This record gives sequence, C-alpha cells and structure tokens, in this order.
Amino acid sequence: MSTVLCLHAHPDDAEILCGGTLARLARAGHKVIIATMTAGDCGSDRHPPDEIARLRLEESRSAAALIGAQHHSLGFMDLAIFVDDASRRRVTATLRRFRPDLILTASPRDYHCDHEATSRLVRDACFGASAPNYDTRKFDPASPLRAIPHLYFVDPIELPDERPDFVVDVTAEMELKRAMLAEHASQRAWLRRQHAIDDYLEQMARWSQKCGALAGYDFGEGFRQYKGHPWPVTPLLEELLGAASYHRLTP
Repeated sequence: MSTVLCLHAHPDDAEILCGGTLARLARAGHKVIIATMTAGDCGSDRHPPDEIARLRLEESRSAAALIGAQHHSLGFMDLAIFVDDASRRRVTATLRRFRPDLILTASPRDYHCDHEATSRLVRDACFGASAPNYDTRKFDPASPLRAIPHLYFVDPIELPDERPDFVVDVTAEMELKRAMLAEHASQRAWLRRQHAIDDYLEQMARWSQKCGALAGYDFGEGFRQYKGHPWPVTPLLEELLGAASYHRLTP
C-alpha cells in the first residue's frame, strides 16, 4: 500500500478539488493524509482569526475522518504563504515527516496567491526532501526521503485553459465527497460574502460535473502529473486507482 499526501493551501481545498479521489484511494487501503498550509484564519467575517482557525481545524479533522484519513496543518497564515527559504524548509520537513509516495497539490496557476505559492513550495520541497544536506531539523528531525515522490497537480477552479491530463470518475464517491465538504460548515456565510457562492455544496457539485463531462462521467476530478527532471514519471496515481477509474484526455 502507498502513502498519499494531499497538501493544499486551505481547509476545504482538498475536499472541493480531489475529495472523491482521496476517498477512492482510502477505500483501496492506501494511507491518506490531508494537510493544509494554513488553518484558514481569514475565512470569516464573523469570528476573529484565532477562533475561526480553531473551528476550521476541527472541521478539517472531521472531514478527513470520514475517509479514515488524518489532517495536519503546517502553521502558515492566510495570504502570507511566500516562496522563501524558511517556508521551503518547513514544507520539506513535512514531506520528510509523512514520507509520501505520491503528493497531490495545487495547480501552479490558480485564482489565489496562496494556492500558487503552495504549488511552488511543494514542487521545490519534493526535490529537497531527498537531499541529505538540506537541513530541516529546525522544523522536524525526520530523515531525508530515499527518492523524490510522485507529484500531481489538482485542477484549478474555473481556469478553462488549464486542461487536466486525465479525469478520475468520482460519481460513486459524490455523496461522501459532499459529506466531507459539509463538515466545513463555517464557510457557507463567508463564501456567500467573499465569493458570491450561496450554496458551496451545490457549487462543488457543479464544478465536479463540469470536469466529469470532459471524460463522459457524471462527476469527475482532474489531475496533471509533474514530469520535470528528475521527478518520477511513472503513472503512480493512475496505477493506484486502476484503469477503469479514469479517462486520459487527448491533447
């Protein structure tokens, strides 16, 4: 069995963008870890930062538990994720701690600065995690990885020119995906105000439906594998899911 780490920016990003795929992987017996760079301290106009962060961490743990996964927050602050040396070492330490075979993270191009910074930091940390002389003991004493892990980018939201390499069929997982996202109940009022989304559960379903339509599925989630040198290029995610679970799109 493999260890899969989904490391995205904020609580609920994983549930919206790849919750169904994570549920599939967990059901198949793989170890799934959902990590967020922040605790979502800016995700409210009703609660102060410490209070909403505590609430959102509780929601994240509850959502992860629905598929038998664990949740971890890296301790960054919303709108304060930057690509710098200390941040890169902190993310690298997280990879060394959880020792994933495969990582899912944000798209390099996305609507939010935290998403794009997360994507860059995770990509760089994959490289640094197996370099013995890259010191991360300030954050965690875990030893370097033996190899660079497989890296996949989840689909960004509403960027039509960012087309996935393949789409995973999550039709059978949609009820569970919806339940995972519903744990993030604190976000409904905030998303209504900040994103003009009145019902985030239905909006998530519409996004999943639109992605699934690319492959002829009722609901889907899209992914692209990072294949830069010297990252592994074998299709590990597809292999873990099984050939009947996804459809590769033509260029």
